[in-house]
Amino acid sequence: MKDKPKITIKRPLTGVCVLVGRARHQAGSLSGELRKLGAQVLEIPFIEIRKPRSFRLLDSSLNNLGSYDWLILTSVNGVEAMWERFLKLRLQKKEMSNISIAAIGPATKKAIEQRGWKVNVVPKEYVAESVVRSLSRRVKGKRVLLVRAKIARDVIPRELRKAGAHIDVVEAYETVVPQSSRRKLQAALKNPDQRPNVVTFTSSSTVKNFMELLGKSRTPKMLDGVKMASIGPVTSATLREFGLPVDIAAREFTVPGLITAIVDVITS
Repeated sequence: MKDKPKITIKRPLTGVCVLVGRARHQAGSLSGELRKLGAQVLEIPFIEIRKPRSFRLLDSSLNNLGSYDWLILTSVNGVEAMWERFLKLRLQKKEMSNISIAAIGPATKKAIEQRGWKVNVVPKEYVAESVVRSLSRRVKGKRVLLVRAKIARDVIPRELRKAGAHIDVVEAYETVVPQSSRRKLQAALKNPDQRPNVVTFTSSSTVKNFMELLGKSRTPKMLDGVKMASIGPVTSATLREFGLPVDIAAREFTVPGLITAIVDVITS
């Protein structure tokens, strides 16, 4: 009887330590896929998601959804925060029946559709500028609701107003620096046994917070040999603003795209 052929599982990241800096509740998908590829994953969140101080403006907008023509959601966090308030206010799905929805990226689209809502527009590139290109000819004279983080780039509201839209921007959540990560991050970068080969950045906020967490302890040699992996062009620009290299850049601006880029560089 012939021996059965052995099935080999490709684990191209074996021996590679990857530092995942996503918010704690969102790290699982990225970390899990990296582990499947053989990576040793170190999770130290660079970002923490918090509720805003007040939901007054968001609640007011949700109670008047029928007056809007378009809803723009830029992240899964925004979808989750909006959905929580939607349920809290006991609104019905029919409130969304006459509004068109634009989502940045497939993860945001999926989160919206899981709530039973239809997504009308997903821009080709998952950045604010692509949203503007997708909507600029559709929003003249229209009322637009943009649900986003407290601090975010103003590209969408500025450019859509130029295109003739009447746009309301409401805060659904805010991002803060998790102070408990400061000691862990500094220790990991100084410890040869924990030192990552790759650090992942999934937003500009993760870059800014990473630098804040390093603080005055950062030395020129602290990041020697550590590759910086960016999910997209805006994140890459922020890395460069802080004098950090972009060693790995996703061609598709998603978590799967980031993982592919890491594998490509590590195995090249």
